[in-house]
Amino acid sequence: QLERQIHTPPSSEHCLKHGGIYHRLRTSCHYRPKSFVYVVFFGGPELKMCGSGGAGLLLLLYGLFLDCMQIECLTIFLPSADNINVTVKHSPLSPAQAPCYICTPREGCKVSMLQILPGQNVSYNFSCPTPEKYFVMEIQKSIDCTSGPCPFGAVKLQPPGLPSLNRTFSWHVKAVRNVGLELSFNPWLRQIDREDTCPDVATFSVSTCLGPKPSNIGTFCRNGSVSRVKVQGGALVALHLPWNENPLQSGFSIANRSSIKRLCIIESTFNGESSAVLLSANYPLGFPEDELMTWQFVVPPNHRATIQFLNHTIPNCEKKEERVEYYLPGSHNNPEVLKLADKQPANIAGNFNMSLQSCDLEDQNSGALNLRFRITIQLTPKEGSKLYNLDLSKEKGLIVTIKRRQQTFRKFVPECLICKGPTDCEQEVKLTAGRIYRLSFLCDNLSSLMVTAEKMIACWSLPCNIKSQHLTMPPTLLHLPVQLHEFVWRLIAPDFISAEITSGSLKLQQQFQRSSCNSSYYYDINSASHDHSFNLGAFCPGGAIQRIQMRDNITIVLRPILTANLSATFKSHLAVSFIPVIKEECIFSVTPDTSSAVYLQTPNWDRGLPDYVSFSWNIIVPPKQEAKLTFLKDRMDIVCETGRAYVNIKEQNMHGEEIIRRDDQLLPELKIFYSPFWVNISNCKTVATSVRLKMQFMVMLSERRTDPKTILIAAVAGGVGLLTVVIIGVTICCVKKKKEEKRGAPVGVYNSNVNTQMPGQKVIFNKGRHKNESHIYAVIEDNMVYGHLLDESNRGMTPAIGVYQPFQGPMGTAPPVPSPSFLRERMKKENFEEPFSSSMKDNELYTFAQSKPEEPISSGDSGIHLLENHNQEDTAE
Repeated sequence: QLERQIHTPPSSEHCLKHGGIYHRLRTSCHYRPKSFVYVVFFGGPELKMCGSGGAGLLLLLYGLFLDCMQIECLTIFLPSADNINVTVKHSPLSPAQAPCYICTPREGCKVSMLQILPGQNVSYNFSCPTPEKYFVMEIQKSIDCTSGPCPFGAVKLQPPGLPSLNRTFSWHVKAVRNVGLELSFNPWLRQIDREDTCPDVATFSVSTCLGPKPSNIGTFCRNGSVSRVKVQGGALVALHLPWNENPLQSGFSIANRSSIKRLCIIESTFNGESSAVLLSANYPLGFPEDELMTWQFVVPPNHRATIQFLNHTIPNCEKKEERVEYYLPGSHNNPEVLKLADKQPANIAGNFNMSLQSCDLEDQNSGALNLRFRITIQLTPKEGSKLYNLDLSKEKGLIVTIKRRQQTFRKFVPECLICKGPTDCEQEVKLTAGRIYRLSFLCDNLSSLMVTAEKMIACWSLPCNIKSQHLTMPPTLLHLPVQLHEFVWRLIAPDFISAEITSGSLKLQQQFQRSSCNSSYYYDINSASHDHSFNLGAFCPGGAIQRIQMRDNITIVLRPILTANLSATFKSHLAVSFIPVIKEECIFSVTPDTSSAVYLQTPNWDRGLPDYVSFSWNIIVPPKQEAKLTFLKDRMDIVCETGRAYVNIKEQNMHGEEIIRRDDQLLPELKIFYSPFWVNISNCKTVATSVRLKMQFMVMLSERRTDPKTILIAAVAGGVGLLTVVIIGVTICCVKKKKEEKRGAPVGVYNSNVNTQMPGQKVIFNKGRHKNESHIYAVIEDNMVYGHLLDESNRGMTPAIGVYQPFQGPMGTAPPVPSPSFLRERMKKENFEEPFSSSMKDNELYTFAQSKPEEPISSGDSGIHLLENHNQEDTAE
């Protein structure tokens, strides 16, 4: 019978009676029915087993379990005066059918919850070796300060010797409603959201019992800035500890204080540079109705504080209004009352208070008042007390933005604030034109700030006052201690107005294949329209591009080199004007220098040219110079889906050479020009899978060499001239000789009534001068043209008939396109669309340059035409 009882799984303890004394035989462990060693003692007084119901032999048995961890029996004793309740129960995170139970002498290993009241002494244990996975322990202590003195001072963790379980210690401090309590924490605390967890899993929560139901002041981790919490009318403090931590002290103490006349006061103390995030009471469920909460901030010397609201919600108030109040050091307006949506103060030197006041809420749809904010403490930088003037009083359409650069930080970094007043500071400020600003910077590293500026220049009708307007920047902007990131000029005009950029003595140099500039800044120029937008390229000062005309709106962005000092290096050399609309997307005017070659490339280089666009370069060749044009590749390397892409090169003189190449043809090799010439590149619609059109070419000037054609023409002209002189001389001699032979003939008498005209002979000019156009010259010298027809500004004037106007511009002011006859012939053969139907061919300058065939004018009986009727196609070409 004894052996059979021993092989039964043992309870946590067997009680044996020996001499009227009960002895505990501890046999609890995770039961494994393996080998036992029985030690049996016979003899001595009678020993009776609890619940056996009969006498038996003296038996002392000791079980040695192999491969089993021994767990001793646990005892908890709660004195009645301590007002402590202990509850052991299943963790909410443990499974419903946990393989572990509480073992007690009465109920065995079947208990899932154990409650121990004041004055009880309970022994227990667990049926598994890892009870911390399945059980938690709650220890609640009541401190009554209403009927007697409070146990002020440090709060200890009682009772001692608790098992290694996840524990929650709760202290309910009862106090009279008008009595304040001060909870001091050591170490200081850091407030977190209610759902967040602490790195060490040790968490404090503080609530107040002032209202009809407890209000949560906040949840805190250790190691922060919250040094004290003052409440009124009692408090609830809870400390959550992990199973593997067994401290002796709770980490806070209680002190008595007078009435604080508000819900609570949170004191946040800082020893140096740091930041803290704080929350309103009962966040995010809503701040209690018609309550007041205060934060007291202790700021160390030589430091500044900044308040920034991160998130807030506004309730629906029936009476009063929610607000924030500040008591600031040195302020003459204390308290400074602000709304939650207002800009909060910054650059605060010294200790200060901030309070949140709620209102009487509506009964229905009350909403909730919540506030989450950050306070940042940082050293007062050297630049913090220095003021800088930014004069924008004479500017128009300018907006200056100062803000922090986008960076990622892994540790605390002090705020960088821009201040427009003593406490009017922000992380980002926008300064508009028409004012003078006095700025200061609360930032220990000004290189983390940047300045961007944007100026709008608009023209809505022609003529407008914007002509050769220089692109300038306010001088005071360049003297700020903050690096200029970019300065943007936006040129805006309707569709019938284009824009023009001219460069002074420096001119512009196009960055070639991302080559770097030698200057301290460069310009990034972009164009945008309803159809497409593209990047014209990056341009540096000191090049050969003298003028850029663009059909659509322009954005010019000045970008300095990171280490550049623009106040010493920037020179305003760009000017903008608005002109009548041009048909091409862009026209460049390039004046090369003999000292170096000029490299040019098509716009939108990274992505290639958009479909159906046309760009032209007007290359100026000075007298006694020659220009060498070289393309850097021999083909366009594109596949057209619709239309054709063309490269057209046209020399700007009467008999200038014209070269046209198509996308499926080889580009011309090295070409030499002795006068200004055009380079036009027009795109087709490329196949979606094909690369976009990208082209690069080089122009180099050198001293002009003797042209063999010129020598031949001069020799021929000299021979013809000599022959002409000889013929004229012979003719004069013959005429003199004939006159001498007829000398002495009778003198005729003039008769006005006699018709001297031969019968049937028509009058040579049977029209008036104003009808037969005989006053128009058939040949015009190279240095005389109708200049007024090329001048857009004189379009409304009617010049005198028959009077030549002096030359007003260079020959060939219209960009070249393939001639209409050439295109018609090719399109008849190849059956493709005309690519220049809407761009270059319709240009007014181009139309003027194409000579229309004149009707022959009869000269009477002679039948000689004053103007030759040239072939129409040849004239067009």
